[in-house]
Amino acid sequence: MSTIRGPIAGRLKRPGWTDPRLLVGVLLIAVSVTATATVVSRADRTEPYLVARGTLTPGTVLSESTVVVAHVRVGDGYVLEDDAPWGSVVTRVVKPGELIPESALAEPGTYDSRPVAVSSALPLAEGIEPGAIVDVWLTREGFGGQESVLLASGLVVDQVDHGSGAFSGSAAEVVYVLVPADDVGDFLAALADDGEVAIVGLGGNGSS
Repeated sequence: MSTIRGPIAGRLKRPGWTDPRLLVGVLLIAVSVTATATVVSRADRTEPYLVARGTLTPGTVLSESTVVVAHVRVGDGYVLEDDAPWGSVVTRVVKPGELIPESALAEPGTYDSRPVAVSSALPLAEGIEPGAIVDVWLTREGFGGQESVLLASGLVVDQVDHGSGAFSGSAAEVVYVLVPADDVGDFLAALADDGEVAIVGLGGNGSS
């Protein structure tokens, strides 16, 4: 049986604090912990954004009375409290509790729709309220009997005045619809024609 000759390997020594490898390892751990803490901190941070207090219809002037502030974490594209452009005009429907999109605001002079009052000869369907989209129809006597004509489509409801119609079913319900300024004259002329006007909801809203 042969015997191995030569020097016997010494015991491994524990690295001291001056060992470069230990220092590098500690540094890497510290950097990792700091980076993780920074990411978590940023992920948990919220900012104050403007939220619609109630339904905001096109033409509404943005003011402190029309919004509330909510601290949320979202991406770009919504109005921060500090950047609120007071006096701007809402150009599309913003529902209650919805963040105010930057794209839904415009300078006052660039918005040209006008609210026009329309009396409905028929009781309003459920869901016809501020922000709803409606069509306006006129039923009149034609050469072959009664005919229904579409006066306008896809109009946004600005306001609803139920009046006594909410209780008696009479034609007292008035809906204010938003009509582009260039079309107001023709729309009013059409409403003045003999016949009964009906407001038909589309089952949607003006937020899209």
